[in-house]
Amino acid sequence: MKKMYLLAVVLFTAISVQAQDVVKFAPLDASPVDISYFPNKAVKFKKTDTPNPVIKVTYARPSAKGRTIFGDVVKFGEIWRIGANENTEIKFYKAVTINGTKVPAGYYSLFAIPEKDKWTIIINKELDLWGGYAYDQSKDVVRVSVPVKPVNEVIEALSIAFTTQGNIANLVIGWDKTTAELPITVK
Repeated sequence: MKKMYLLAVVLFTAISVQAQDVVKFAPLDASPVDISYFPNKAVKFKKTDTPNPVIKVTYARPSAKGRTIFGDVVKFGEIWRIGANENTEIKFYKAVTINGTKVPAGYYSLFAIPEKDKWTIIINKELDLWGGYAYDQSKDVVRVSVPVKPVNEVIEALSIAFTTQGNIANLVIGWDKTTAELPITVK
């Protein structure tokens, strides 16, 4: 009787194992996701830290791979999601002011319309989009025209960081041989 019981358990286990789906994980993305905070050390690193984030940007980081980015891969005069894959998202933990417009705390998407000498940077209410294909201008919160600044060394992967000037957090976007800065007033 014990042998029959043991045989039944073994057969049941074997059938159960074969019936399970094998999980196939996606390969590593060519444009990995990254996060940038303002202030730069706003997240908690150790138990004694008291984080105080004001802004968080979540974005995918495509690489230049020897290509000309602006004017070729990213077309001049066309909406761009600032990154790759899903739209770049920006979270304001408290209200900020951008170009004289008060932007309430919350999550937003971040777009740009690059030109050779300037970009229009856009904060938009719509989230969970793929690229700029479903971009809806009627959901823009603010649009700001900012100059581009050339850099000497190629920035291989799209990068976003913050610099500070008094109560201004400059959101700096850099890729290939170009940077653009969006001043955000934080109080």
